[in-house]
Amino acid sequence: MTIIADSCVCCLGTNIDASPAVLMPFISHRVFDWAPIEITPEWDLERYGIGAGTAYTVCNTLSCRDCSHIFLDMRFNNFEMSKLYRDYREEEYLNLREKYEPGYKIRNEKLKSGYNYIDKIESFLLPHVKKPQSLKILDWGGDTGKNTPFYSECEFLYIYDISEKSPIGEAKRINKDEIKVVECDLFVCSNVLEHIPFPEDTLCEINSAMKCDAILYIELPYENLVRQSEEQNELQNAYKKKNHWHEHVNFFTDTSIRELVHNSGFEVLELRKLEISGETSNYVFQIVCRRKINTEDVCEQPH
Repeated sequence: MTIIADSCVCCLGTNIDASPAVLMPFISHRVFDWAPIEITPEWDLERYGIGAGTAYTVCNTLSCRDCSHIFLDMRFNNFEMSKLYRDYREEEYLNLREKYEPGYKIRNEKLKSGYNYIDKIESFLLPHVKKPQSLKILDWGGDTGKNTPFYSECEFLYIYDISEKSPIGEAKRINKDEIKVVECDLFVCSNVLEHIPFPEDTLCEINSAMKCDAILYIELPYENLVRQSEEQNELQNAYKKKNHWHEHVNFFTDTSIRELVHNSGFEVLELRKLEISGETSNYVFQIVCRRKINTEDVCEQPH
């Protein structure tokens, strides 16, 4: 059953503001089998104060007053997530999304070409990792591995992903049980946590699989709503402008990222915002982390 959030999924605070929104029809249909309904006069609902028009799935946009994280109140469970991301961007997925969002198939073809800024990711990571040729990498949510930094020169690349797509080159797809026994130097979690209902759970899983000296690279969208609101010094009211929700159920801020990373047992080594050039300019957060180690936190090797 879908969980309705009453606290922040990053800092765990309960100082939450809410604003009404709609769940995009592709998502509600894919997850719940709830298609939009046209209410006509024949329904005879006027007497109940319901007028004619199209009915969509309603939800709330939540905003944390403490860390400014903006998020969907509906937190999908594992079954619902599996329905949403089953055969991701395959025929059934594409056909249903095209029905609700004409032109999506064309956009999807462009996405297949992969990131055009992997070199910038690699240059950002180089000061924090050993020589690429000796790296063992685990890409958590890495699809085929085509967007994994250093994939063409690393010693070995493991991929954990819900899809069944064949990995590139000599990369190996592994399951959660196998994650516990491979020892990697670099973990990658790129453009994943914005989709995840409880991102702290995912980061804690990653943390438990990492050896003491491993590095974690996280990449997240720096959403235009957040960025532009920050520029206008209106971040606290940005949630009021978020009136619809799609696959990205988390809109991160610098503060909410740091809170999430800290609560998941990591410390930030470096965080920056990168502009990506393309048909339009987009921005991402890039974060390099390591496991927190102190006198009260004994680092154990993964089993």
